[in-house]
Formats: sequence, structure tokens, C-alpha cells
Amino acid sequence: MRNPSRLAIVAWLLASALPALAAPSPVADKEGRIRTQLSARNAVTLSAEIAGRIASMEVREGDAFRAGEPLVRLDCGLYDNQLKKAQAEAAAAHAVLQQDQRMVQLNAIGEYELQQAQAKVQAAEAEVGTARLLSGHCTVAAPFAGRVAKRRAASFEYVTPGTPLLDVVETGHLELQMIVPSAWLAWMKPGQAFSVEVDELGKRFGAHVQRIGAQIDPVSQTVAVFGLVDGAPGSLLPGMSGWASFPQQHH
Repeated sequence: MRNPSRLAIVAWLLASALPALAAPSPVADKEGRIRTQLSARNAVTLSAEIAGRIASMEVREGDAFRAGEPLVRLDCGLYDNQLKKAQAEAAAAHAVLQQDQRMVQLNAIGEYELQQAQAKVQAAEAEVGTARLLSGHCTVAAPFAGRVAKRRAASFEYVTPGTPLLDVVETGHLELQMIVPSAWLAWMKPGQAFSVEVDELGKRFGAHVQRIGAQIDPVSQTVAVFGLVDGAPGSLLPGMSGWASFPQQHH
């Protein structure tokens, strides 16, 4: 057959490429080092939970913050007034209940009227709880210590529930992610000490294995390993990469 069909040519090319695709690439260099990358344990987008105008953005991109620190404040005038109104109605309901309790003792009213007054108190207290919850959402606080990766809104902007406000990353606990030969499981355990040299800083840091992946890749015979840098130096940032070196006697 002088002119093989296009299908036959494609099949031949795929068959020729399969051995190269299936062959596992080395994960360690000649010195036994493993490539690793720093990633934030938590990286989230903070969104508005209520509708309102942004009164102030307390942080800018790159700023560091502590856990619980206010990051965004919304104009709370409407929600504060709703809370005050609910509290006033709850106080009035309690006053009516106290009066009805005295009236029952005097046999001036029956138990039904008293139960109605008690139900109104419960409803009023529920309204107070709802109003207090909404008022609490006027301030968006940091869920952990970290830094601002991106600002998605600006002061004086009107937002609705679900509007993204800030992308934040946790910097207090940066994870080291790496892929190691599955044969290393013979000696590698959580708590195993190693060092990591960060390319961007040209510095070496102590670290330890935090946890090991749940399954081995059957093709490459590798497993994911996650570590933590000891002491969490402030100079480290998510996305940095480097080389992880384990004790030589295990290689």
C-alpha cells in the first residue's frame, strides 16, 4: 500500500509516543534532592454577607493582618437601626408578659392569653437575634493571620451578598508540596526532618514532614508528601519553590 491512510499514520505516531509518555520521569536529582513548592494552607476569597455600601477597606494588596483583625467595614446605619427597633419591641413584649403573669394570678385573664404573650416574647427575641447577626456582618474580619493577595472591591462601592471583597492567603503555616519515590515510604514518616533551599531567597530552612499522601501513583511509583517549614519565617511567600534535601543515609 503506497499511500497509507491518515488513520494508519496517526495510529503509528501514537504507538511510537506511548513508551515515552508512560515512562516515569525522575523526581530526584543526582544529589537525591526533590523539587518542592510553597503553598498557603488556606487561600480564600472573602465575600460580603449582607447588602450595603463599603465604608472603608482597611487593607491593601500585600498588607499583612492578624487573625480577627477587621479588613472591610460596611455602612451599618440601617442594620443598627433595625437592631435597636427589634430590641425595643422585645422589651415591650417582656413588659406585656410580666403584666399578664400578674393578671393570671388575679384570675383576670386565662392561660391562653398568657401563652400568647410568651409566644410574642419568643418571636421578639428571635427578631433581635436576626438583627444582631446582620449587624455583625457589617465588619468582615480576618479568619486567620495572613496577607492580602488581591482587592476585589473599593471603598464607597455598593455590594450585595456574595460579592467578592478580598483574596487572602494564610502565611503563618506555609506547606511544602513535593512528589517523592514511593520506595522512600520505607523510612519516611510524619515528623521526618529535612531542609529546603528556597530559590527566590537563596536561603536554607529547616522543615519536617507533616503528612503523606493517601495513595501511590501506579505509573510513576511516586507519592505526594507535605511538609512545614520550621518557625514559619516571614520572608517566605506562597508560590516560592526550591529543593528539599533529606538525610543522605536514607538514599
